[in-house]
Amino acid sequence: MAGPDTQTFTDGNFDDEVMQSDKPVLVDFWAEWCGPCKSLSPVIDDLAKEYKGKVKVGKVDTDANRDVSVRFSISAIPTVILFKDGDIIEKFVGLRSKKDFQTLLNKFAG
Repeated sequence: MAGPDTQTFTDGNFDDEVMQSDKPVLVDFWAEWCGPCKSLSPVIDDLAKEYKGKVKVGKVDTDANRDVSVRFSISAIPTVILFKDGDIIEKFVGLRSKKDFQTLLNKFAG
């Protein structure tokens, strides 16, 4: 459930790909059974394409990657978090518009 520019983050690669990234990272926490997550998915894929090379964009399947989900207290999905230098910059819970994400990413995209 990811576009060609959207990365898949897992319990196994999260620290390397997200926490130690030299670029900002937008992470979508989702699950297969989540209707709003499916609605948000094309927006996340569009952002991955639009910000390619400037911001990493990826998804975490909360059902398959419980450790990361618990670590960041994901209690409702979709939850989208922007990380920079291993820190949480912004956390969105629930559906948001593409414009909301673009406004945020434009501040941090190199």
